[in-house]
Amino acid sequence: MTESNISSPSRPRDSDRKTRIHISFYDRIKFLLFFAIVFFVLVWADMAGKDDLGFLAATQQSASQRWWIFPLLAIELIRQTHFLIAELASPYHGFWQKYFSFIDRQLHRLSDWTRFRLSRVIKWLVFITLLSIVLGAIYKETPVRALFFAPKALWSALPVIAQLAFAVVFIIIQFVAIFWFLSRGGIDTYFPDDIKTRFSDVWGQDHVLARIQENLVFLENPESIEKLGGYVPGGILLWGPPGTGKTLMAESMAGETGRPFVFVDPGAFNNMFFGIGILKVKSLFRKLRKLALRYGGVVVFFDEADALGNRGIMTNRGPGAYSQSCRVTNYISEETLGIIWRNQLSRGEVASSELSEPGNLINRFMMGAGGGGAGMGTLQALLTELSGLRKPRGFFNRVVRKTLGMRPKNPPKYRILVVMATNMPESLDEALLRPGRIDRMYRVGYPSKAGRIRTYQGYFDKISHNLTAEDMEKLAIITPYATGATIKDLVNESLIMAIRNSRTSVTWSDVLKAKQLKQLGPSEDVEYIERERHATAIHEACHAVMAYQTRKHLEIDIATIEKGAEYLGMVASIPPDDQFTHWRSEYESDILVSLASLAGERMFFDGDNSSGVSGDLESATTIAGLMEGYWGMGSTVSSYASSRRMELGAPGGAKGRDPKEEMRRALSDRIEDNLGELLARSETLLRKNRNHILAVAHALETHKTLSGNDVHAVIEGRVGDVVNGAAYFEPANLAKLEEYHQSALQAHKEHRKPDLPLPVFG
Repeated sequence: MTESNISSPSRPRDSDRKTRIHISFYDRIKFLLFFAIVFFVLVWADMAGKDDLGFLAATQQSASQRWWIFPLLAIELIRQTHFLIAELASPYHGFWQKYFSFIDRQLHRLSDWTRFRLSRVIKWLVFITLLSIVLGAIYKETPVRALFFAPKALWSALPVIAQLAFAVVFIIIQFVAIFWFLSRGGIDTYFPDDIKTRFSDVWGQDHVLARIQENLVFLENPESIEKLGGYVPGGILLWGPPGTGKTLMAESMAGETGRPFVFVDPGAFNNMFFGIGILKVKSLFRKLRKLALRYGGVVVFFDEADALGNRGIMTNRGPGAYSQSCRVTNYISEETLGIIWRNQLSRGEVASSELSEPGNLINRFMMGAGGGGAGMGTLQALLTELSGLRKPRGFFNRVVRKTLGMRPKNPPKYRILVVMATNMPESLDEALLRPGRIDRMYRVGYPSKAGRIRTYQGYFDKISHNLTAEDMEKLAIITPYATGATIKDLVNESLIMAIRNSRTSVTWSDVLKAKQLKQLGPSEDVEYIERERHATAIHEACHAVMAYQTRKHLEIDIATIEKGAEYLGMVASIPPDDQFTHWRSEYESDILVSLASLAGERMFFDGDNSSGVSGDLESATTIAGLMEGYWGMGSTVSSYASSRRMELGAPGGAKGRDPKEEMRRALSDRIEDNLGELLARSETLLRKNRNHILAVAHALETHKTLSGNDVHAVIEGRVGDVVNGAAYFEPANLAKLEEYHQSALQAHKEHRKPDLPLPVFG
């Protein structure tokens, strides 16, 4: 296709036109209509009070007395005829432009604004002149005198007009008062003296603070970028998981700049009546402009900005758009995603076709965040205020100067720094996030190890404690996903533990107890029967020993057999360092730890196993499935997700079978084979460490909860926090443990109480 076929002709320029530009029908007849109305008003004035004067006679009388109106009609008619011919006949228009264009050139020597003001003066003079003539005919006076009778007539009618005006104004005031009352609230203003927070009070997010400081430099000294042709970035989005310090950062911005801080409540724009949210937006930005002029700038903070909603987030982009651009799932731990997945399964909200692709579930979870919002019109009003046209400021400037024909003064530059915070950036409207409204987006994620250490030091410095720098580092290691809020809460809970024990200084044991309480919750006040307590201890000891032997990327954090709301016991592990990639060997060790419970129960209970392994098998199967089908860590290379999307069957599938069913069966077979091999490895490793398992189980039965250091102490035969592991390396004690286990095994088979009590080591 050639360019001539696809290009459309441009609209001709005025200088290239052969005829005059067409005017509308109203513009053609408006002056003729105005003169006709004036004439018939004069006829009506002549007929008033004269019953014997008919319409025709009054028309003839008015025409003879006010003959001047007909030349005006004729002039306007000739003018419009001239325009009409010039619009239709190009030779006539060309002749006029050739010989009479000097008139237009003389007129256009004046500026557009001057010509506009001159035309306005002429129109007002013509209107006042005709008004005086009409009033003279009504009052039977000369036009000049009649013009001064108009205020007198208006004054006499003022009581009636005032009553009508009061009724109208009273009704309007009622509506205005209702809407004004409903539009109040949700917006709090803090002045510079009220804000004590500084950047030094924000810990663990130094990389974000460095970028924010750059924004504040431009806010303090806008000329440094504006004189070079740029503009001051006026919008910041802070996004990330809850509790990481987004609100604290915004408050510290206002504290550092010495500017007012306006806090906008998340639900400020959610209202019962349509239009209230728009009024709130308008009043908010009026306040911001006043504060910006008075203090040289203002910081406005929209907390939980996802409450603003969007105008249809799912219509123009895929469900994972923001999860790709903002990496919104990075801060969600695998444990959290697992909880979400299981909750969706339990409620029946995930179809069977979605179980094979975790990305589908994540997208469903993210898509659910797009609902709600501040209501129709509110978001549009906010978008307009953030980057819309600025009208002239002040009543005198906008109304009086315009009435007098003077050009209004341009509005000033308002230094408004807009800061928004959310943990669901995918629910924000694209138009809100575009440059010019939100110029910079910073992820405020989980603090690094160094950031956690600094945060712990900051909060512990506010209380009395005897923790060393090594303790701080160790605490930062065993709390890998701690945020500023959780760290503050943990320190406070540690202080409560110390006060509960009649102390004013926090010790390391207080911190461990507080961490256990926050991580596991309060244990249920129940007691296992002896054989079930021993079985639970064996179950968790198998996990712990397998983790100690095979896991190098994680360290045991805590092991317990105290029953919680959703578990009988657990072994929790944590990463010793901040790690962002995972390897096949690491996932295999995770599967070995999960399968250790099944292998251990079968080994210690003569092939029998409990229902408590269900969660472990679910975890192992999920990891194995992802290894085989998604991560390239199995016996095949192809991606199950792509194969399923392209409806490719399993290689070498039987004829006549459903390709999807064949592919699913092939994947399940590979998963089962992998799990079978790893289960055999797990059994071999556990048999080699039988004594260690019995030792850890005995320590759990004795103390119920062990720290990771205590588990290591039992296996390594050294002194831990509360356990002396050397006792478990004495042959006599090992014999007692084996004897006690055999007694518990026999009691398990016969469903009775064991014959031997739990051994006690001195």
